[in-house]
Amino acid sequence: MLETELIQLVKKIQLHHAESQIIELKAAAQGCPTRLYDTLSSFSNQDDGGIIVFGVDERRDYEVVGVYDVQDLMKHVVEQCNQMHPKVRAVFTVCRIDDRNVVSAEIPALDIADRPCFYEGRGRYRGSYVRVGDADEPMTEYEVYSYEAFRRKYEDELRAVDRATVADLDSDQLLRYTLALKDGRPNLARMDQQRVLELMSIVKDNHPTLAGMMLFGLYPQAFLPQVSIVATRLPGTTAGECDVEGARFVDNMRIEGTLFEQLQGTLAFVRRNMRTKTIIDTVSGNRVDHEEYPIEAVRELVLNALIHRDYSIHTQGMPIQVQMFSDRLVITNPGGLYGRLTVDQLGRVQPDTRNPVIATAMELLKQTENRYSGIPTVRRLVAEAGMPEPEFENRRGEFRVTLRLNAQDHADGKESPQSNVRRSDLEPKQRDVLDFCSEPRTRSQIAEHLGIVSTAYAMNRYVYPLVERGLLELGIPDKPASRRQTYRTAE
Repeated sequence: MLETELIQLVKKIQLHHAESQIIELKAAAQGCPTRLYDTLSSFSNQDDGGIIVFGVDERRDYEVVGVYDVQDLMKHVVEQCNQMHPKVRAVFTVCRIDDRNVVSAEIPALDIADRPCFYEGRGRYRGSYVRVGDADEPMTEYEVYSYEAFRRKYEDELRAVDRATVADLDSDQLLRYTLALKDGRPNLARMDQQRVLELMSIVKDNHPTLAGMMLFGLYPQAFLPQVSIVATRLPGTTAGECDVEGARFVDNMRIEGTLFEQLQGTLAFVRRNMRTKTIIDTVSGNRVDHEEYPIEAVRELVLNALIHRDYSIHTQGMPIQVQMFSDRLVITNPGGLYGRLTVDQLGRVQPDTRNPVIATAMELLKQTENRYSGIPTVRRLVAEAGMPEPEFENRRGEFRVTLRLNAQDHADGKESPQSNVRRSDLEPKQRDVLDFCSEPRTRSQIAEHLGIVSTAYAMNRYVYPLVERGLLELGIPDKPASRRQTYRTAE
């Protein structure tokens, strides 16, 4: 960093009055901070590294207070850097601001194979930190494990399920798999089935592996009870929101079985709970139905979750979650992105594969197409459906993807104004609402007009059905749950 760049950085910090994901402030007017280990660790463990700025005091309105002694400060910082494992190599810059010295220490990111960086005095599990916003948080045991798993190439999918035997696998599916493997492979074709299954890591020491059980088990959850999918359909836009009858879930089920059975069960659940937008073609007069979500995109996302989830003992008790809200579908997968892959690289670079046995088997059994094409396919299908870009989030210990309905589809629900809904088909109070909302009205105004004490009841009983049918329009379509939301009769 150049001196001029450091000066500009300090000005930016003073303007925004805030630290950040990559910026940490230390006053250091009276001496070198004695505990930099947390920040040295967290910056080293994130892809962008970070910068510690000495000589700016956030407790004094981000005033430049200067450092006590530049050379001594850098000496003590280096001493603390040398107590980290691996050692941290800080890069220093010094500048003058308001006749005071300001020092920055740039902390480079470690390669993922060298993480986690930790303070030797506390050890790997107590001395490893991660940056969360502008704070340094201790890594969880799982976060530490995930780095070690990548570095040491742990193969959790190959862990033997000791209580199970080959008799707990579906013999017909095993035969299908074995025949598919032998097709076009003459050397493999000469081997018996047992040897093939051992070579392909479906069986280990006469016990099914986790991969073998999840691919071919008769009932995998007898041995791995939480390796499943929990699917829920919620009535509103937030978890815990209830419908008019007080129910928190419209539909809720645990989907078990092999990976293929979980995939099929989840798709059936999504289809059952998807609303269908019905439009009457004004030219032909034909009825056209449009599903909320492109089912092939959902299939790719669920399949990715099943294949690429973390199957370690740390996440074995965490099912995949599929949540259908009124405005979005969310899939949450145990375990973050594997290896060096970042969210920005999804679908653009070839990733490290966490579970190659499962991935290869699903490809061989024609459950997946060309590997690494799933995310581009999802993006294409979502774009063709006129929906917003899918949202991918790599969180601490989990990966999440969200498909959002656009504002119009969320408002349209099952039908649209083109559906030729007759006012005579509506309830008297619904017709009253449409008349009252000839100009924008708030929730409380509508409830008061109807003479209903409970605003929530008025909305669930009379207003939301009109919104779903496209007869009422949202004043703030991008924020359906806004407290300032208004409703107006559709033209």
